[in-house]
Amino acid sequence: MVASAQRPDWVPTVCPYCGVGCGVLAAACRGGALIKGDPDHPASHGRLCCKGMNLGKTLEPENRLLRPRIEGRDASWDGALDLVACRIREALDRYGPESVAFYVSGQLLTEDYYVANKLMKGFIGAANIDTNSRLCMASAVAAHKRSFGSDTVPGVYEDIEQADLVVLVGSNLAWCHPVLYQRLVAAKTARPQLRVVNIDPRRTATSVAADLQLSLRPGSDLALFNGLLAEIERAGAIDRDYVARHTSGLDEALMAAKAFSLAEVAEKTGLAPSDLERFYALWISTPRVVTLFSQGINQSVSGTDKAGAIINCHLASGRIGQEGMGPFSVTGQPNAMGGREVGGLANTLAAHLDLENPDHRAAVRSFWQAPRIADKPGLKAVDLFHACEAGQIKALWIISTNPVDSMPDADRVRAAIRDCPFVVLSDVLSDTDSARVADVLLPAAAWGEKSGTVTNSERTISRQRAFRAPAGEAKPDWKILCDVAARLGWQEAFAFESPAAVFREHAALSGVAGALGRDFDISDLAEIDDAAYERLQPFRWPRAKAKQGGRFFRGGSFYTQDGRAHIVATPWSSCTADPTAAWPLRLLTGRVRDHWHTMTRSGTAPQLCRRHPEPTAEIHPADAERHQVESGDLVRLTSPLGAVLLRAEVTDATPEGSIFAPIHWSEHYAAQARIDALIPADCDPFSGQPAFKAALVRLARFDPDWWGIAAAVRSLRPGCDYWATARVNSGWAAALAGKDWAEIGLEILGSDRLGSLMTLESGPDSRFLVSVENGKIAALLLVGRHKTRITPAQLANRLGRDLNESDLRLWRKDAEGGPPDPIVCACYTVGAQRIRDAITSQQAKDLDSIGRLLRAGSNCGTCKPEIAALLTETA
Repeated sequence: MVASAQRPDWVPTVCPYCGVGCGVLAAACRGGALIKGDPDHPASHGRLCCKGMNLGKTLEPENRLLRPRIEGRDASWDGALDLVACRIREALDRYGPESVAFYVSGQLLTEDYYVANKLMKGFIGAANIDTNSRLCMASAVAAHKRSFGSDTVPGVYEDIEQADLVVLVGSNLAWCHPVLYQRLVAAKTARPQLRVVNIDPRRTATSVAADLQLSLRPGSDLALFNGLLAEIERAGAIDRDYVARHTSGLDEALMAAKAFSLAEVAEKTGLAPSDLERFYALWISTPRVVTLFSQGINQSVSGTDKAGAIINCHLASGRIGQEGMGPFSVTGQPNAMGGREVGGLANTLAAHLDLENPDHRAAVRSFWQAPRIADKPGLKAVDLFHACEAGQIKALWIISTNPVDSMPDADRVRAAIRDCPFVVLSDVLSDTDSARVADVLLPAAAWGEKSGTVTNSERTISRQRAFRAPAGEAKPDWKILCDVAARLGWQEAFAFESPAAVFREHAALSGVAGALGRDFDISDLAEIDDAAYERLQPFRWPRAKAKQGGRFFRGGSFYTQDGRAHIVATPWSSCTADPTAAWPLRLLTGRVRDHWHTMTRSGTAPQLCRRHPEPTAEIHPADAERHQVESGDLVRLTSPLGAVLLRAEVTDATPEGSIFAPIHWSEHYAAQARIDALIPADCDPFSGQPAFKAALVRLARFDPDWWGIAAAVRSLRPGCDYWATARVNSGWAAALAGKDWAEIGLEILGSDRLGSLMTLESGPDSRFLVSVENGKIAALLLVGRHKTRITPAQLANRLGRDLNESDLRLWRKDAEGGPPDPIVCACYTVGAQRIRDAITSQQAKDLDSIGRLLRAGSNCGTCKPEIAALLTETA
């Protein structure tokens, strides 16, 4: 795999994080992999963000699932697969196809997704297969289909660089899609006339690039874009020729849009009328405009209408399908788009065909030679788990996702899974919150161990390639699914011998869809051989005789029955409940820069844990003052469904009356931080996508009797009221707090096999304990009545050293002098003080010189806003 230490065998593949789809060059090495950006990949041109750069550190997790398990005990593959097939067959025979469900993931490769969809919809015969992509982009899908007649993303990444105005809506692009953000920043640097508007209730890292920041009231985007449509008409900017030839429904949409005056739109959005006028004038006067939207639009009970209102503005003005213009939905997962292409959602069919169209169903059934075909939409994600709770689902197969943490009303979902008669989980890890409630665990091949394709947000299909052998007995997901299908009696239909064979069938089926007039068609590759598949370079679909890549809708031809785009009325409705005396604060959720989903990957990389080692709650200073909270305090957030305990961070970047909390922490990493346990399962009626950004909560300061920090060479699950663990180079570190001071010992760390126990200090206000293993420090625990200035990461630096009691005591005194330099640049581990020193010494005067001198900000660029703030502050 690696020819020598001097000459790595670089394998081109694709990053498994967000939907940008960055190209990666990877080479296996001891303990992980060497990683660098692929300069030839069209999505990223050699760039990687800090998460991508640290992929090599995520390949050797401590709790890797290495062999099948049944009821917690190791089993053979034959034994596990026989049981899975037997229990699915029992459910089919006794209760029918609707009693079986799959819940899958945007982490799957397209080939995995294709086999799962074929098995469920064509052979089991129900459409009860849904995906965690339902949670992030289903409303964009519904809006596309409603307006265009197909789930078509019209534009390409180059449009963002060619536009004269880029409007970012509900998208912290700098943190969630960093490389795409850097492409935008580079374009703005090259063409200073390019304008950026950022629309977000919070002031985020993305705001730094904005010429205009619109911090609107949470949930009011629909009023803003309805107001824009009305203003487009008032300004005479409707493209009457385009509308007449290519669209329908404008009059009804305008009627809904003009329901509010400019002053009323200002009242609904909380924006100043002057800011509204400035935004509307800029949008209307700039023909080349891209409106890029993401979770802040989609994750709402009116997400489909919000996306539709954005699309309406582009259709009414004819700004679609041409260079530098159009609505653009960016996806959150690496293969959310690939899942959409194969019908991975419960209400879709393979190759962008319509599940409810009898001709489409007949075509797919004939192509698959399937015994049956699902003839109605299946259960969407929230309804699927409600059906488990109601006893309707008898066999549930979860693949490559963690719904116990990621679904809304997460505690209810956990109980529903636990009560389901038979639950299978295919995953990479043995100890996730979802694994604990599954009957059978199947070890899946991880990133770097499996091969296939993924599709990014601009429809570019890339090869993800294996560069190391699967760990233990792990197998690729497509193979596991085929083995179960064979045991169910459908061996011939699932006799795939490689991912290339699956891809060929997928491409051939897309040709059937193309002949039926659909957008997704890669039939030029239907006969690709294995060698050509292995060499396959990134390409943007479609790839067929009729059309090759590029933009859609330039000529105004759409996929609706009448061939016209539908401008759909999107009447205002409040998508968020108003705060009350009992629940006075609105909870906004989202991601932080260096972590990903439920941290099953990013949480294993020490570099990614440095910036965000604990779950936090961002609180506006006015709300903090009312609740007598300061930064560093612990706070309890409570909703009608549950409660969490987080570290407070007081900042005016979050609007008054709202709290922002990240989604990432599971019970593997924190005591009480599963944010989705607070979120009600309210969904958009068209898309079924949950509203993750509208929960109402109350806030209370949590006053512990003691505070503590800990470190150990092995993973920790402490036993106290508050704890949060983070991976460090030497092991694990944790912040702790609790109510019971009386008996605190090393056992509070919840880890055995830590060697002998020794108390270095024990007094009325503090205790310092150490555990030794083979003469080396294996664990440390420092607790006291007051907070220490030492960080858990500092404490962890003592792990693995020879025990010297006096040296430890002296170190503790010195370390109490102040915390270490906080990390600003995660890519190159550059701290704030190093940057300040470079500024004050006048060696660095701007972002570019800091990048040249320290490398900070020179890679993914997500730390540039903080560096800019340090420049201003230090100057």
